[in-house]
Amino acid sequence: MKTDLVIFDLAGTTVKDNNDVPRILQRTLAKFDTYITLDEAIDVMGISKPVAIQKLLEKYNDDLITITSDGIDAIHKVFVEDMIDFYKNDASIGEKDGVSGTFEILRKNNIKVAVDTGFDRQITDVLLERLRWKKDKLIDFSITSDEVLRGRPFPDMIFKALEHFSINDPACVAKVGDTPVDLQEGSAAGCGLVIGVTSGAFPREVLELEKHTHLISAIPEILPILNLKQEHQLA
Repeated sequence: MKTDLVIFDLAGTTVKDNNDVPRILQRTLAKFDTYITLDEAIDVMGISKPVAIQKLLEKYNDDLITITSDGIDAIHKVFVEDMIDFYKNDASIGEKDGVSGTFEILRKNNIKVAVDTGFDRQITDVLLERLRWKKDKLIDFSITSDEVLRGRPFPDMIFKALEHFSINDPACVAKVGDTPVDLQEGSAAGCGLVIGVTSGAFPREVLELEKHTHLISAIPEILPILNLKQEHQLA
Protein backbone atom coordinates (compact mmCIF):
# COMPACT_ATOMS: atom_id res chain seq x y z
CA MET A 1 0.00 0.00 0.00
CA LYS A 2 1.23 3.47 -0.88
CA THR A 3 2.39 5.64 2.01
CA ASP A 4 0.63 9.01 2.03
CA LEU A 5 2.01 10.42 5.30
CA VAL A 6 5.17 10.03 7.36
CA ILE A 7 5.07 11.14 11.00
CA PHE A 8 8.46 11.80 12.57
CA ASP A 9 9.45 12.26 16.18
CA LEU A 10 11.60 15.31 17.00
CA ALA A 11 14.44 15.10 19.59
CA GLY A 12 16.67 12.11 18.99
CA THR A 13 14.98 11.18 15.70
CA THR A 14 15.14 14.20 13.41
CA VAL A 15 16.75 16.69 15.81
CA LYS A 16 20.25 16.32 17.25
CA ASP A 17 20.09 15.42 20.90
CA ASN A 18 23.17 14.56 22.93
CA ASN A 19 20.97 13.47 25.83
CA ASP A 20 20.01 17.12 26.12
CA VAL A 21 16.35 16.52 26.93
CA PRO A 22 16.94 13.92 29.67
CA ARG A 23 19.78 16.01 31.06
CA ILE A 24 17.52 19.05 31.36
CA LEU A 25 14.75 16.94 32.87
CA GLN A 26 17.26 15.58 35.40
CA ARG A 27 18.36 19.12 36.25
CA THR A 28 14.78 20.37 36.58
CA LEU A 29 13.83 17.61 39.01
CA ALA A 30 16.93 18.34 41.09
CA LYS A 31 15.58 21.86 41.62
CA PHE A 32 12.64 20.18 43.37
CA ASP A 33 14.81 17.87 45.49
CA THR A 34 14.26 14.80 43.31
CA TYR A 35 17.59 13.34 42.21
CA ILE A 36 17.62 10.85 39.35
CA THR A 37 20.32 9.42 37.13
CA LEU A 38 20.62 10.29 33.47
CA ASP A 39 19.65 6.73 32.53
CA GLU A 40 16.47 7.04 34.56
CA ALA A 41 15.60 10.24 32.69
CA ILE A 42 16.33 8.52 29.37
CA ASP A 43 13.96 5.70 30.29
CA VAL A 44 10.97 8.08 30.18
CA MET A 45 11.85 9.74 26.89
CA GLY A 46 9.15 9.84 24.25
CA ILE A 47 6.17 10.18 26.59
CA SER A 48 4.50 13.47 27.45
CA LYS A 49 6.67 15.29 29.91
CA PRO A 50 4.08 15.77 32.70
CA VAL A 51 3.53 12.00 32.65
CA ALA A 52 7.30 11.45 32.68
CA ILE A 53 7.64 13.75 35.67
CA GLN A 54 4.84 11.94 37.50
CA LYS A 55 6.45 8.53 36.87
CA LEU A 56 9.79 9.73 38.23
CA LEU A 57 8.22 11.36 41.27
CA GLU A 58 6.30 8.19 42.07
CA LYS A 59 9.51 6.20 41.84
CA TYR A 60 11.42 8.43 44.24
CA ASN A 61 8.77 9.80 46.56
CA ASP A 62 7.64 7.47 49.35
CA ASP A 63 4.80 9.78 50.29
CA LEU A 64 2.62 9.61 47.18
CA ILE A 65 0.03 11.86 48.83
CA THR A 66 2.40 14.77 48.31
CA ILE A 67 2.44 14.22 44.54
CA THR A 68 -0.29 16.51 43.26
CA SER A 69 -1.27 17.76 39.84
CA ASP A 70 -0.29 21.27 40.96
CA GLY A 71 3.14 19.99 41.98
CA ILE A 72 3.64 18.22 38.65
CA ASP A 73 2.51 21.35 36.81
CA ALA A 74 5.03 23.45 38.75
CA ILE A 75 7.89 21.15 37.83
CA HIS A 76 6.75 20.95 34.22
CA LYS A 77 6.59 24.74 33.99
CA VAL A 78 10.26 24.98 34.98
CA PHE A 79 11.16 22.20 32.54
CA VAL A 80 9.39 24.07 29.72
CA GLU A 81 11.24 27.28 30.58
CA ASP A 82 14.57 25.46 30.61
CA MET A 83 13.89 23.70 27.30
CA ILE A 84 12.77 26.90 25.61
CA ASP A 85 15.94 28.66 26.74
CA PHE A 86 18.01 25.73 25.47
CA TYR A 87 16.33 25.52 22.08
CA LYS A 88 16.48 29.28 21.58
CA ASN A 89 20.11 29.78 22.53
CA ASP A 90 22.26 26.65 22.47
CA ALA A 91 24.70 26.50 19.56
CA SER A 92 24.35 22.74 19.22
CA ILE A 93 20.73 22.82 18.05
CA GLY A 94 20.22 21.45 14.56
CA GLU A 95 18.68 18.69 12.54
CA LYS A 96 20.25 15.29 12.05
CA ASP A 97 22.08 14.54 8.81
CA GLY A 98 19.87 14.35 5.75
CA VAL A 99 16.61 15.33 7.41
CA SER A 100 15.69 18.38 5.30
CA GLY A 101 16.69 16.58 2.12
CA THR A 102 14.55 13.60 3.07
CA PHE A 103 11.58 15.85 3.83
CA GLU A 104 12.00 17.53 0.44
CA ILE A 105 12.04 14.21 -1.42
CA LEU A 106 8.95 12.98 0.43
CA ARG A 107 6.99 16.12 -0.34
CA LYS A 108 8.09 16.12 -4.00
CA ASN A 109 6.59 12.65 -4.20
CA ASN A 110 3.28 13.83 -2.74
CA ILE A 111 3.92 12.29 0.67
CA LYS A 112 2.90 14.52 3.55
CA VAL A 113 5.42 15.16 6.34
CA ALA A 114 4.34 15.62 9.95
CA VAL A 115 6.04 15.65 13.33
CA ASP A 116 4.71 14.52 16.69
CA THR A 117 6.38 14.82 20.06
CA GLY A 118 6.26 14.33 23.80
CA PHE A 119 6.88 18.08 24.13
CA ASP A 120 4.08 20.59 24.55
CA ARG A 121 3.24 23.24 21.97
CA GLN A 122 5.34 25.97 23.63
CA ILE A 123 8.60 24.02 23.33
CA THR A 124 7.74 22.63 19.91
CA ASP A 125 7.06 26.01 18.32
CA VAL A 126 10.40 27.37 19.57
CA LEU A 127 12.23 24.34 18.18
CA LEU A 128 10.46 24.41 14.81
CA GLU A 129 11.20 28.12 14.47
CA ARG A 130 14.88 27.49 15.20
CA LEU A 131 15.01 24.71 12.61
CA ARG A 132 13.06 26.79 10.03
CA TRP A 133 11.13 23.73 8.89
CA LYS A 134 7.80 25.55 8.84
CA LYS A 135 9.22 28.69 7.23
CA ASP A 136 10.95 26.61 4.57
CA LYS A 137 7.78 24.57 4.04
CA LEU A 138 9.47 21.27 4.82
CA ILE A 139 6.70 19.95 7.07
CA ASP A 140 2.96 19.96 6.59
CA PHE A 141 1.73 19.48 10.15
CA SER A 142 2.82 19.19 13.77
CA ILE A 143 1.02 17.76 16.77
CA THR A 144 2.09 17.89 20.42
CA SER A 145 1.26 15.81 23.46
CA ASP A 146 -0.72 18.58 25.16
CA GLU A 147 -3.07 18.85 22.18
CA VAL A 148 -4.53 15.35 22.64
CA LEU A 149 -6.14 13.51 25.53
CA ARG A 150 -3.36 10.89 25.76
CA GLY A 151 0.25 11.06 24.64
CA ARG A 152 2.43 8.13 23.65
CA PRO A 153 2.26 5.17 23.71
CA PHE A 154 -1.39 5.85 22.90
CA PRO A 155 -2.15 6.62 19.23
CA ASP A 156 -4.06 9.88 19.79
CA MET A 157 -1.48 12.14 18.10
CA ILE A 158 -1.40 9.93 15.02
CA PHE A 159 -5.19 9.85 14.86
CA LYS A 160 -5.21 13.66 15.07
CA ALA A 161 -2.84 13.81 12.11
CA LEU A 162 -5.01 11.38 10.15
CA GLU A 163 -8.00 13.60 10.82
CA HIS A 164 -6.08 16.69 9.72
CA PHE A 165 -5.17 15.13 6.37
CA SER A 166 -8.52 13.34 5.92
CA ILE A 167 -6.72 9.99 5.75
CA ASN A 168 -9.05 7.13 6.65
CA ASP A 169 -6.61 4.21 6.63
CA PRO A 170 -3.63 4.26 9.04
CA ALA A 171 -2.00 1.59 6.86
CA CYS A 172 -1.11 4.52 4.57
CA VAL A 173 0.97 6.09 7.36
CA ALA A 174 4.60 5.55 8.43
CA LYS A 175 5.59 6.38 11.99
CA VAL A 176 9.30 7.06 12.64
CA GLY A 177 10.86 7.46 16.10
CA ASP A 178 13.78 6.61 18.37
CA THR A 179 12.01 5.38 21.52
CA PRO A 180 10.00 2.27 22.42
CA VAL A 181 6.89 4.41 22.94
CA ASP A 182 7.24 5.80 19.41
CA LEU A 183 7.03 2.26 18.07
CA GLN A 184 4.21 1.38 20.45
CA GLU A 185 2.33 4.48 19.28
CA GLY A 186 2.71 3.52 15.63
CA SER A 187 1.62 -0.07 16.26
CA ALA A 188 -1.35 1.03 18.38
CA ALA A 189 -2.50 3.30 15.55
CA GLY A 190 -2.22 0.50 12.98
CA CYS A 191 0.40 2.29 10.90
CA GLY A 192 1.51 0.39 7.82
CA LEU A 193 5.16 1.18 8.58
CA VAL A 194 6.60 1.47 12.09
CA ILE A 195 10.24 2.49 11.81
CA GLY A 196 12.70 2.72 14.68
CA VAL A 197 15.75 4.98 14.56
CA THR A 198 18.70 3.38 16.36
CA SER A 199 20.87 6.51 16.60
CA GLY A 200 18.71 8.25 19.20
CA ALA A 201 17.84 7.71 22.84
CA PHE A 202 17.68 3.90 22.71
CA PRO A 203 20.03 1.36 21.07
CA ARG A 204 19.00 -1.20 18.49
CA GLU A 205 18.77 -4.03 21.01
CA VAL A 206 16.08 -2.15 22.95
CA LEU A 207 14.04 -1.14 19.90
CA GLU A 208 14.24 -4.69 18.54
CA LEU A 209 12.05 -5.79 21.44
CA GLU A 210 9.15 -3.65 20.20
CA LYS A 211 6.83 -4.44 17.32
CA HIS A 212 8.15 -2.72 14.20
CA THR A 213 8.53 -3.10 10.45
CA HIS A 214 12.03 -1.62 10.06
CA LEU A 215 14.99 -0.31 12.05
CA ILE A 216 17.25 2.33 10.52
CA SER A 217 20.28 4.26 11.73
CA ALA A 218 19.69 7.49 9.77
CA ILE A 219 16.61 9.27 8.44
CA PRO A 220 17.49 9.05 4.70
CA GLU A 221 17.27 5.26 5.03
CA ILE A 222 13.49 5.53 4.92
CA LEU A 223 13.64 6.50 1.23
CA PRO A 224 14.42 3.02 -0.14
CA ILE A 225 11.80 1.58 2.23
CA LEU A 226 9.30 3.80 0.40
CA ASN A 227 10.82 2.93 -3.00
CA LEU A 228 12.12 6.47 -3.42
CA LYS A 229 15.53 7.44 -4.74
CA GLN A 230 17.89 10.07 -3.38
CA GLU A 231 18.48 12.76 -5.96
CA HIS A 232 21.92 13.36 -4.50
CA GLN A 233 23.91 12.50 -1.38
CA LEU A 234 21.99 13.91 1.58
CA ALA A 235 24.34 15.80 3.87
